[in-house]
Amino acid sequence: MKDTDIKRIESHLKRTFNSGGIQVKARPKQTDSAEVYVDDEFIGVVYVDEDEDGSFMFQMAILGEDLPPA
Repeated sequence: MKDTDIKRIESHLKRTFNSGGIQVKARPKQTDSAEVYVDDEFIGVVYVDEDEDGSFMFQMAILGEDLPPA
């Protein structure tokens, strides 16, 4: 993923989630995705959308152990 794309995505996520602590970092061995962090905690991955030129997909898992009790 290009550095310019990473910066654009990071800016968009910061605006969307109103959080300056979001960081998007390149992945060492993969060029089609980047990792997303809030402060030092990994929260998900952004992938290049192969079907829509110039678009990306954000995937985030929410683990049951991280949720408050029901």
